[in-house]
Amino acid sequence: MFGGYEHPVLSLAKRLINPLIVFFSLVVAAALEQQTFDGLHLLLGIFAFLIASQIFDGFEFFERPVSARGGNAGYALNLLTAWLIVLVILGVVGTLSGIVGDYNARVLLWWALTTPLLLFIGHSLVRAYLEMLRGQGRIRRSVIVGANELGRKLADRIHQQRCLMMRVEAFFDDRSGDRCESELKSVVFGGIDDVATYVAKHEIDLVYITLPMFDHPRVVELVSALRDTTASIYFVPDVFMFDLVQARLDNVNGIPVISVFETPLTGINAVHKRIFDIVAAGLILLAITPLMLLIAVLVKATSKGPVIFKQRRYGVDGDEILVYKFRSMSVCEDNQLVTQATRNDARVTRLGAILRRTSLDELPQFLNVLQGTMSIVGPRPHAVAHNEHYRKLIHGYMWRHKVKPGITGWAQINGYRGETDTIDKMEGRVIYDIAYLKSWSLWLDLTIILKTMKLVLKDSRAY
Repeated sequence: MFGGYEHPVLSLAKRLINPLIVFFSLVVAAALEQQTFDGLHLLLGIFAFLIASQIFDGFEFFERPVSARGGNAGYALNLLTAWLIVLVILGVVGTLSGIVGDYNARVLLWWALTTPLLLFIGHSLVRAYLEMLRGQGRIRRSVIVGANELGRKLADRIHQQRCLMMRVEAFFDDRSGDRCESELKSVVFGGIDDVATYVAKHEIDLVYITLPMFDHPRVVELVSALRDTTASIYFVPDVFMFDLVQARLDNVNGIPVISVFETPLTGINAVHKRIFDIVAAGLILLAITPLMLLIAVLVKATSKGPVIFKQRRYGVDGDEILVYKFRSMSVCEDNQLVTQATRNDARVTRLGAILRRTSLDELPQFLNVLQGTMSIVGPRPHAVAHNEHYRKLIHGYMWRHKVKPGITGWAQINGYRGETDTIDKMEGRVIYDIAYLKSWSLWLDLTIILKTMKLVLKDSRAY
C-alpha cells in the first residue's frame, strides 16, 4: 500500500467488490435459468466469496497506473486469470466431494461467463466514482520536504497513481541553485522552516520527508514543528541508492523493515505462478507427447548413449537440480569443467544439430516444470561449473536464482539465446534476467511464451 491511508472507497473496493460480485453473479446465473437460489447455491456462493477474497487480493485492478506495461490487455489477463484460479479451486473441491453433480450445469456455465463481465463493470464503476470525487476536488493534499531526485520520483508516482486520490501541492527545501533538482526549482515554496506554517494555513493532509538520512537533526526539528498541525507525516528513506528488485515495506513483529531485494514470487504470487505452470505444462505435454516419443526413438537409433541427458544446474535459491534434455551430443558432460556448445561443434550429432536449432532438445524440461524444479518462464539454468565461474566475475549474478529457472526467459527473446562465449554476453543475459525479476507478472510470462514461439520458428542462433 502507498504511504498514507487509502481512500475509503478504494479500500472497500479492493477488499469486497470482487467477492461480492462473484456471489451476486451466481444469483444472476440462477435467475437466468429460472432456478431457485437454494441452500446449495448459498453454500457455493459463500465458498466462492471466501476463495475470491483471497485470490483477487493478489492482483492489482485499481492501483496500476494507466501507463503500466500490458495496459488493458494486462488488466483483462489478470481478471481472467484470477477468476480461472477460483473456478479451478471450486472445480477440484466439487469433484473430490462429489457435490458438483448436484448443480445445474447451465447455471454454472452462465456463472463462469457472466462473472468476468460483471467484474469489469464493477471495476469501471469504482474508477468512475473516484474520478467524480477527483473532479469535485475531494482529494488529499500533500507536500514534499526535499527537492531532490527522491522527492521528484515520489511526486511522479503520486501523479501516475490516480486512484490514490492525492495531489502534491508544493516542495520545500533549504537548498538552492545547482543543489536543487532543476525540474523542481519553480515549485519550491520555501525552506524547511516554512513547512509547518504552510501546512497549517493550507490544511495539508500529508507531509512526505525525502531528506537524506544524514539530515537527522533537521528532520527531528521539522517533525517537532509539525506536531501543531493535523497532517500525517511520512519519512521516505532513500532506498533508490540500491539496485532495487521487488522492493516492499514489511514488518517483523511490529518493527518496520524495507526490502530492497526480494523474489517477486511471494505469497499468492507464488501460487498464481505455480498454477499457471502446472496447467500450461500439462496441456503442452498432452499435445507434444507423440513428438517426444518420436524424438526419443530417433535419438536412440542414431547414436549411442541415453535418450535423456541429465545435467546438474542451479535452481531457485541456488539449490542444485537435475535438468532434462534430449541428448544432442555424443558426450554427456557434467563435471567441474563443462565446455559450452559452439557453432559446428564436433560433439553435436546430426540429429542433435536439428534438435538444438529448433529447441526441440528442451522439450523434456516440461517434466521439470511439473516436478516443480523449473518454470516455463524464468532465467535459463546454467551448468554448475558455469555458475561457479561467472558468479565471481559478474556483480549480482546469483540474484537470477531468486526464482525457478525457466525453459525460456526475458533474456532469450531479447537476443541472448544460445552460446554466451564472452563475459559481455553473459552480463547482458544477467541484466535481462534481473529486469525480469523486477517486472514479473503473469502477463509478462505469457508475452515471453508467445515471443519465444515466434523466435524458435525463425531464429538460427541456437546450436
